[in-house]
Amino acid sequence: QVRLVESGGGLVQPGGSLRLSCAGSGFTFTNYGWRWYRQTPGKERELVAGISGTGGVRNYAAFVKGRFTISRDNAKNTAYLQMNNPKPEDTAVYYCNAVSGYSQYWGQGTQVTVSS
Repeated sequence: QVRLVESGGGLVQPGGSLRLSCAGSGFTFTNYGWRWYRQTPGKERELVAGISGTGGVRNYAAFVKGRFTISRDNAKNTAYLQMNNPKPEDTAVYYCNAVSGYSQYWGQGTQVTVSS
């Protein structure tokens, strides 16, 4: 059974830091690229960052570039999103996504609230 379990969300102050984790099981982790998306009420889900299966290629949305870092530990079947200097507009539900061709899986989402 495929599972993606997210953790690490919560309340963080502007300018602070937070790390999201997403542990995968039930599929061959290294065959999949990994992405983080986010969504706020009334808006479409938007791509935040992505990383290739080997971790050699990473890309970021302009609104997080230089502040967030995506990474993966294939030995632990886990992907991460390090959020540095978050802003109130980063408040959203964050979802992890594993994708390989036409196959993809989603995490359940974790709420991140940036507020003082």
